[in-house]
Amino acid sequence: VQLQASGGGLVQAGGSLRLSCAASGRTVSRLTMGWFRQAPGKEREFLAAISRGGNRSDYVDSVKGRFTISRDNAKNLMYLQMDSLKPDDTAVYYCAAAYVISSAPLRTQEYEYDFWGQGTQVTVSS
Repeated sequence: VQLQASGGGLVQAGGSLRLSCAASGRTVSRLTMGWFRQAPGKEREFLAAISRGGNRSDYVDSVKGRFTISRDNAKNLMYLQMDSLKPDDTAVYYCAAAYVISSAPLRTQEYEYDFWGQGTQVTVSS
């Protein structure tokens, strides 16, 4: 599986961005997927996860109510809609994926994911 994240850029505080993650392969619907980010000098942190079919999701508290994860398996795409952005959201954003059975719990830890995209930079100015 190959993942490619895109959609990052420079935005003012309070603005919005939508990140996309394109997944290769014919078995994308068997993948649980997630978003992480890494700010300068900080460790990579979990943001959001979504189940294979897109009916379950989970978020870190700091982005609940501002970020929305979704996916379109027909297009092999996952999204992260980011609203009400803050300067603290400045980071490189990564998408990740792992093969799981349909009833598996959502994955929130970095080590639980097997495939990673290259990252896309998001910069929020004050």
